[in-house]
Amino acid sequence: MAVAFGLEAIDWAAPWLSPWRSVGERVAQGVDAGQTVAQALNARGMAPVRFIPQNELPSGTAYEQHIFDTGGVPTRDGLHDFFNGLCWMHFPLAKQKLNRLQAEQIAQTGIQPVRGPARDALTVFDENAALLIAPDALWDALAAKDWARLFGPLRPLWAEATLILFGHALLEKLVYPRKPITAHVFRAQAATNSIADLDAWLAGALSAPMLAAKPFAHLPVLGVPGWWPDNTLPGFYEDTSVFRPLRPSA
Repeated sequence: MAVAFGLEAIDWAAPWLSPWRSVGERVAQGVDAGQTVAQALNARGMAPVRFIPQNELPSGTAYEQHIFDTGGVPTRDGLHDFFNGLCWMHFPLAKQKLNRLQAEQIAQTGIQPVRGPARDALTVFDENAALLIAPDALWDALAAKDWARLFGPLRPLWAEATLILFGHALLEKLVYPRKPITAHVFRAQAATNSIADLDAWLAGALSAPMLAAKPFAHLPVLGVPGWWPDNTLPGFYEDTSVFRPLRPSA
């Protein structure tokens, strides 16, 4: 039963799940019918990898290296790996690029107790990134953490923006929405906001040095207009524990 894996808690009507819903609901139905998460993902036949039981990952082998060497993605029965599988289906080129970059870093530095800046940045992107296509004014206000402007005078511009959540840990956290949940937002320059175009653009754009430079803006995602009813209430964006001001430059 899906109840054993947490998938029953997913609200597929949540606006941030709109791009994932069509495929995600069918995969979840497979799990509900008795399949493992890996089996339900493989049944869709949409990913460039195979999903395998977690216990097939050999002891001492890095997760990313195993995927790169074998094309098998170790998968547990839970929300985290469920959303990771959906991301492999929707962003196959970008996920392959991230995996190759991880393997290259492992080849250069080996497996260290603490990830270096490049591997750390790759992992942050994989786990917690969101992709934003937006007018310059919106992006500039977000990068400056000018929350009053971003969600005040510029609020109508959100109708011209597209925000796609990419990180599977981010999607997992939002199964239980909380105001502090924050994405690492990467500005996308794709020709259109279709997932396929975003995937192709992203696969070409990603590099370890670029990500190590931390080209992210931080966005508490429940502040996005239309994504959470409470963000229409007075004072919602004045919570500085969530909507933090920009730190002064050193």
